[in-house]
Amino acid sequence: MKITAVETLYTHEFENVLWVRIHTDTGLVGLGETFYVASAVSAHIHDTLASRLLGRDPLRIEAINRDLVDLPLAQASTGAEYRAASAIDIALYDLWGKATNQPVHQLLGGLCWDKLRIYNTCAGYQYVRNRDIRPVNTWNIGTEGPYEDLKGFMTDAGALAENLLEMGISAMKIWPFDPIARQSNGLDISAAQLNEALKPFELIRKRVGSQMDIMVEFHSLWNLTTAKRIAGALEPYEPAWFEDPIRMNSSQALADYARCTRVPVCASETLGSRFSYKEMLDRDAIDIVMVDLCWTGGLTEGRKIAVLADTYHKPFAPHDCTGPVGFAAAVHTAFSQPNTMIQESVRAFYTGWYKELVTEVPTIRDGYVWPMEGPGLGTDLRPAVFERSDLVVRRTEA
Repeated sequence: MKITAVETLYTHEFENVLWVRIHTDTGLVGLGETFYVASAVSAHIHDTLASRLLGRDPLRIEAINRDLVDLPLAQASTGAEYRAASAIDIALYDLWGKATNQPVHQLLGGLCWDKLRIYNTCAGYQYVRNRDIRPVNTWNIGTEGPYEDLKGFMTDAGALAENLLEMGISAMKIWPFDPIARQSNGLDISAAQLNEALKPFELIRKRVGSQMDIMVEFHSLWNLTTAKRIAGALEPYEPAWFEDPIRMNSSQALADYARCTRVPVCASETLGSRFSYKEMLDRDAIDIVMVDLCWTGGLTEGRKIAVLADTYHKPFAPHDCTGPVGFAAAVHTAFSQPNTMIQESVRAFYTGWYKELVTEVPTIRDGYVWPMEGPGLGTDLRPAVFERSDLVVRRTEA
């Protein structure tokens, strides 16, 4: 089997999602995905990486992955180069599964779990729908359906928690500190601002008590001094974890933060390659290892990071607040790893726009996700995607 063409696709409506399709001389096509800077990633794939792919055996995944990430600007990064390599890697695993008639989780070692607990990231239908990806700007609160959970946690987090529990979902992630960080550039928080940001936690605990686990997302917006102050104020509400409280570019600073709180530190969707994670783990700066497969090297690198986390006796928690193919890839990886703690999900996405784009989404029921079925990733782009008037396609052939 040889690679005959590399194709990229994105739409103007969902302008952050980029799909990669790897075509072969057998007629099999592998599907991959990444998120953010779609046009830049597409350019890198066609201008730089396609020549490294065409004519090669697509099942030599490890060797191809090394070739794609060994470029000078691609190493230990989550920029366009690494996102491109990630999407291609996911597509190659999809191809491998289709060629062998096996689901991707089987190729990764088989199921370690019959079902996995999920948490709901409380985004809404319009969240990260455009390129203006900054705190608050990303919010784009809409009214497209019953799961506008961003508005929910900002207006009545207690009612939202109760609604999630009714669906069997007993963990939720919120980020009420982001608007304040935008005002102060993450440098400081007043007593009044702190009390305002704590209200969602008060409402959740008052309404549902300890039935709900609360993950706190900080989006790397705070300096260390203020992040420590916020951590101390949050501890009485027993958060499940603190995620990316500061920028993930100093293992020493993050280790300092981790020592100041008894709440586990989760990091980080922003880290690229296992080498960045190892530095953080060596300093005991991370308690829970989060990986976004679409940004950190695909399934090849993601699996290595999960194994690395297990070596340090740390749990693994795949990230997903991006696109539907990435979600499927994360679920396959989660099921294949013995140290998987929980899987991220966004109900506004998997009950909403994901279904407009792909043929299958993971089954989520009673607060758990079930393994994907079928060969490869078990999902594909819907035929309607190829008929969209806003679709941008670029193809490089042998």
